[in-house]
Amino acid sequence: MNRSQTAVQITRAAGSHEHSVTVGTGPLTAEEVLAVARHGARVKLAADALAAIRHGRGIIDALADDEQPHYGVSTGFGALATRFIPAPMRAQLQASLIRSHAATTGPEVESEVVRALMLLRLRTLATGLTGARAETATAYAALLNAQITPVVREYGSLGCSGDLAPLAHCALAIMGEGEVRNGNGALQRAADALAEAGITPVELREKEGLALINGTDGMLGMLVLALDDLRGLLTVADITAAMSVEGLLGTDAVFAADLQELRPHPGQAVAAANMRTLLAASAIMASHRGPECTRVQDAYSLRCAPQVAGAARDTADHAALVASRELAAAIDNPVITPDGRVESNGNFHGAPLGYVLDFLAIAVADLASMSERRTDRFLDVARSGGLTPFLAHDAGVDSGHMIAQYTQAAIVSELKRLAVPASVDSIPSSAMQEDHVSMGWSAARKLRRALDGLACVLAIELLTAARGIDQRAPLAPGPATAAVIAGLRAHVPGPGADRFLAPEIEAAVRYVQSGQARAAAESVTGPLG
Repeated sequence: MNRSQTAVQITRAAGSHEHSVTVGTGPLTAEEVLAVARHGARVKLAADALAAIRHGRGIIDALADDEQPHYGVSTGFGALATRFIPAPMRAQLQASLIRSHAATTGPEVESEVVRALMLLRLRTLATGLTGARAETATAYAALLNAQITPVVREYGSLGCSGDLAPLAHCALAIMGEGEVRNGNGALQRAADALAEAGITPVELREKEGLALINGTDGMLGMLVLALDDLRGLLTVADITAAMSVEGLLGTDAVFAADLQELRPHPGQAVAAANMRTLLAASAIMASHRGPECTRVQDAYSLRCAPQVAGAARDTADHAALVASRELAAAIDNPVITPDGRVESNGNFHGAPLGYVLDFLAIAVADLASMSERRTDRFLDVARSGGLTPFLAHDAGVDSGHMIAQYTQAAIVSELKRLAVPASVDSIPSSAMQEDHVSMGWSAARKLRRALDGLACVLAIELLTAARGIDQRAPLAPGPATAAVIAGLRAHVPGPGADRFLAPEIEAAVRYVQSGQARAAAESVTGPLG
């Protein structure tokens, strides 16, 4: 797709560091969602979007005057759709819908998630296929630009009819009700935050309540964010695997391109190429390539690293394809079709997203499981190839990284539980009208936790592999892995007597999550896949 065809164009004013995002009638890209959700880009509605919104609203206004009932315009909702609502009560109908559906509970959802779902709902409004008014769409853009984030809590969405409850909290905010976080992160009444920002609260009209909550925007936003996180962690997984192969005196012969081509999965080829690049010019690797080496083949956690990381990459590519289709979708019920009909539909069902969110959680758990197995090999004198027990400075007096592996194991166990699919569950709701739901929101929430766990597991492997490689001195690691270790050593000292380990683990986690570990490797190798 050409940039000119996308719904959002990111521009940078001359001399300014502030991004600007223009939302039109076409599809979004993941990069554009990230710009608004994670990087605070400002939002503006394009002229074509405003024209489409006004056209769609005209169709709804005509239906509002019709004596025949129309769902969401002049009727109740869900199982209450059989009641005709007279014109004087319709504003109350829409407000009541939002107030009653804003029913989440539990811990607050992260600001980046709420900003993503607000942008995605605004994108659907911009198509003109929902019947919302321009004033309502403009209010969403104003909230995003003012860095006002509605308070949405963890539990409440069944992923069908979309993310009703989380989206209702956002709609409540533009009505001037409920709680929000301002640009400084302080908790405020929505009415006060809107007044300070000069935003006029919106009084919803016919169909607008439905238009603001009938979407998969929370699930989709979290998928886009998760894929961004996972892409970085996949490269780190190749880095830590290469460091483990190096520190455990494994062989890189199995990563040869011709062997990988015998099984032509694209992700596997990328992972193996990364590992070959990372291990290039390593004196440690060269030290045991001669005929004196009696090891026939390495354990699976070393030898099969590209196969597992590659499968995870291919899974992420499939999920990204699903996300790109969803980013081009206009989801509402009822929806205004391009030829002007108003039709009920089931496009709000979250199954396409729920499935890939669950699939990614499986891949994340398996990546972490393999990483933990490599770490454990460093600590066992029977398998470490001459390293000290538990990499301890003075084994017996010192415990080295013994308990760091326990921490990894605890996380991996949790990730296996988080890999249990949410999307296979369904609990009927709305008096059996909504008798099958996707649980896609739950799949997305657990994937976010799983990615945090994977970062911690990889950080501990990196920390452990670096210590093992240091013990191989005077043999030197390859330039790329040496750069990664040098970057780590700026935050974490090298081998020595036991120290307070938790801060070192946290420093390693920050090193991984910040992208610094990848950047250190790429300072030598150039861009890794």
